[in-house]
Formats: sequence, structure tokens, C-alpha cells
Amino acid sequence: MLDRYRAATRARRAGRRAPIDARATRLLVLNWRDLWHPEGGGSELYVGEVTRRLRDDGVDVTIFSAQYPGATRSEELDGLRYVRRGGHLTVYLWAAWYLLSGRFGRIDRVLEVQNGMPFLARLFTRARVTVLVHHVHREQWSILNPLLARVGWFMESQAAVRVNRGVSYVAVSEVTRSELVDLGVRASDITIAWNGLPPVPEHDPRPESPTPELVMLVRLVPHKRVEHAMETVAALRERFPDLHLTVMGSGWWEPQLLQHRADLGLEDHVTFLGHVSDRTKFEVLSGSWVHLLPSVKEGWGLSIVEAASVGVPSIAYADAGGVCESILDGVTGLLAQDQDDLVQQTERLLADEELRRDLGAKARIRSAQFTWETTVAALRRAMSL
Repeated sequence: MLDRYRAATRARRAGRRAPIDARATRLLVLNWRDLWHPEGGGSELYVGEVTRRLRDDGVDVTIFSAQYPGATRSEELDGLRYVRRGGHLTVYLWAAWYLLSGRFGRIDRVLEVQNGMPFLARLFTRARVTVLVHHVHREQWSILNPLLARVGWFMESQAAVRVNRGVSYVAVSEVTRSELVDLGVRASDITIAWNGLPPVPEHDPRPESPTPELVMLVRLVPHKRVEHAMETVAALRERFPDLHLTVMGSGWWEPQLLQHRADLGLEDHVTFLGHVSDRTKFEVLSGSWVHLLPSVKEGWGLSIVEAASVGVPSIAYADAGGVCESILDGVTGLLAQDQDDLVQQTERLLADEELRRDLGAKARIRSAQFTWETTVAALRRAMSL
């Protein structure tokens, strides 16, 4: 997902920004990860797409995020300033200190990306704050130990809502907007800014694989539930002996997934490609039959629209948040009710070529309506830029 950013070397892209008018609006973006973070995903791609376009419109952008191995503390890339301090948890303390001490210089707007844990920037700056939320993490906190889960859920569901009362919010789907309202955020304070579709690079479109091919495009972390996709292959391989699953992406959960593959005896049926180039990504997608995304929760599910752009329908869980908007059930893909239903819906699409092609064709048409220009316009309204 992030490879077109990672593919260019930092040496080629580094350098001073072009002079910016001193009167330009100065935007600070707080996000716990940046585009190059080893655990970066759709949220970071979203920030990358919108900040590049805001930069092109003359906005002076600084992105603050956590440090990671190989990252410099401060640098300028593609006309954007990056500042990195702290780790997964201490990044929030560093952000508060930098705001309080004025180390960012003049700030006109703050875009706080709330990935579960909030920055609570409103407490530390007089600049106008807008909070961007991809999805509420209610279900995902359970991955942590019970104490951290309780603290995290309290910060997200109570502290953030109280501190940010009256602040403008941006949600990436109507489902996320509804979840925020349930927490106590006023509906009138929330703007919807759907994900755009990243430009599809030049690639060699592959004809559909002659044998059934499933595909996943995910970070390898527990809440993406790659295990469910592998167990689907195990359940269906008797009917479809040549069934194969290709997983693109990397993450810290990979050793556990490789062990699970071995336990299921699926070494010949499941391939992990790791990070791939955008070209390879779309070549693999275009040759696949069905894209699976059995995540616990997705704010939107950008990979669903990426698969749709090459005519591949997706299957996800109906209760997984924004996927019920990125997939129109029965029109551009299918929504499963539980793991057993995931197996049944996958079997249905593998067996019914006409349905599969019809859903894929409609998914391709619909994917064209999602643009980053529309996303940025909605963000501008929310931030009064």
C-alpha cells in the first residue's frame, strides 16, 4: 500500500522545501506513525495523500509522529516537514511537550489523527484543532492486556470526547460517524471525508487465474485476522483442490501466521509475499478471483476499493465497521455474518463465475467515484482552511 512512497530513496527526495509565503497557513498533523513506519497502513496513506495536496495548495505542513529504527528525528521530504519523537506511547507525551513549549513555532491548524489513543491537542494549543478518526477501536483494545485495554478505551471513549467537545471531527465513513455519535460526539461537529483511490500505477493486467485465487492486502497484525482467510482455504480445499491464497503485506504477527499455516498444512496453498511494489500489487490483484478482508474492524477498507479498481470483488464481515460502505452487499461484493458464513460466501463466489464477474464489474465502476480531491475538499471544510 505504501510502496510507491518507500520505493523512492530518501536521498533523492530529501532537500529543502521551496520558499513558503510567511502568511501561508501552518498545519500541524499529529499521527502516531508516518508513511515509512514499519507498521504504517491505510491511515498513514490517507495522511500522505491529503498533506501532499494541501502542500500543493500552499499550506505549510509539519507531520509529527513516533520514531522507529532508521528514522531521523527531523527531515524535509517532498516539501513536507517531518518531526519524530518517542515511541508507541511516549509519542503522545512528546507531542504535548512540543505544543506547550512552542517548539513547532507558529501553528494555525492542528489535524489530530486519533488511532485509538488521542493526543488531546486541544489541551496544549490555542490553534484550531480538528480530529480525524478512521474508526472507533472498541473491539481492538481487547488485543492488549486488560489494564492497557481499560486505559485505552477510557481515553478514547471518555477523555477524548470530553476534551474535544465542540471540536470539529472528520470521519472516513458514515459508520464511523455513527460510532462517534454513540460515544457522545455531536453529529453536527462531524464531517465525512471518504478515502480516495490512490493512482493505479502502470502494470501488466493479468488475466484471471485459471485456478481459484484468493488475495489479501493487509498489515500482518492480529486484528486483520489473516487466520480466518487461511481457515477458509482449509475448509474449501477439498472442493477446490487448486485453491490458493496470496497475502501481500508485512507486520509483527507474521511468525504466528506462518506457524498457523504449517498447523493447517497449507504451505502449498498460502503464499506470503511481504511488502511488494505497487506494480506487483495490482498485477496480483488483477489476476485474483476474490479479495478477502476478514478484519475485526476497518474504518473504510482501502484495499477493498483498490481490488475493485481492477474488477475484483471483496468479502468482509458485516459488523467490521466501514466495510459495509466500501462494499455494497450483493452489488460490489459480499458481507459475511461470521466465520462460517465467510466460508460459505467465499465458496459461493468461487463457484459462480457469472456472479463473481458481475460484482467485479460493478465494483470497478463504483471505485472511480472516490477521489482524493474530494477528500481534501471535505477536510478543508472541517478545518476551515
